[in-house]
Amino acid sequence: MQIQSLKVFSDLAETESFTKAAQINGITQSAVSQQIGSLEKQFETLLIERSKKKFRLTREGNVLYEYSKQIIQTYDSLLNHLQEIKDVVSGTIRVATIYSVGLHELPPYMKRFLKEYPTVNVHVEYRRSNQVYDDVLSNVVDLGLVAYPIKDSRLEIIPIRNDRLVLICHPDHACAQSDTIQLSSLEGLNFIGFEPDIPTRKGIDRILKTFGVQVNVAMEFDNIETVKRAVEIDAGISIVPLGTVTQEINKQTLTCLEIADDTFYRPLAVVYKKSKVLSPAMKEFMNILKEDLEKASKK
Repeated sequence: MQIQSLKVFSDLAETESFTKAAQINGITQSAVSQQIGSLEKQFETLLIERSKKKFRLTREGNVLYEYSKQIIQTYDSLLNHLQEIKDVVSGTIRVATIYSVGLHELPPYMKRFLKEYPTVNVHVEYRRSNQVYDDVLSNVVDLGLVAYPIKDSRLEIIPIRNDRLVLICHPDHACAQSDTIQLSSLEGLNFIGFEPDIPTRKGIDRILKTFGVQVNVAMEFDNIETVKRAVEIDAGISIVPLGTVTQEINKQTLTCLEIADDTFYRPLAVVYKKSKVLSPAMKEFMNILKEDLEKASKK
């Protein structure tokens, strides 16, 4: 019996999906079925109740799953400890990130990390925030990058930086006549927002509610790029993280205004499963992501 077979079984038990278990382990669904069948033959017991309606482990399957988790964690700890002794940083890191972070915040950190650790393969997937959490919890990815991290007893949350929020508008918009703006000035204006279930939208809504401001939500989108395009055609104003609009500001297709009432931030964080054994590569990757926040705290 190989540890890899136990890992495939464990991933299948957690995701309840042959497709996801295959994806996580880089094998075919047929190979997943074969490895499960091999385990059942070796232990001479049924591990999964085959049903088209619902995935369910048998009693024996649950026992094997609990022991498999312990074996896999111990094995991963052993491998990582050996790497640390040899001072080796290598392997693969699977990252799921929300679009705005992946497109605008992550690239410079990725460049620095890969320059320092060229033998590490970093695989990045762009996902909606709820999908990032799902992928982390089901072990499809190792690390997740999110905004306004949600507390979950199953997750570790590591703050990495705070993005300052600013107001953006078309250069010809009435708001563009000043460098700063009071939130009360936004009352009744057409507003381009994120979709209601996106954490950044919820954070911005809380700010507006705190200051008693009601905007007219003219459009709602699920990603920062479409929000910016709508503002560029003067369909409305928006509040976004500063780091996501630097190119448009430099090209003067958007005007950026500081919010005079206060300085507001969008918190960013790395999330990973508490049971995850972090490899040296994952630890170094997070160290680079945290550098800016640590520097800011020392000022």
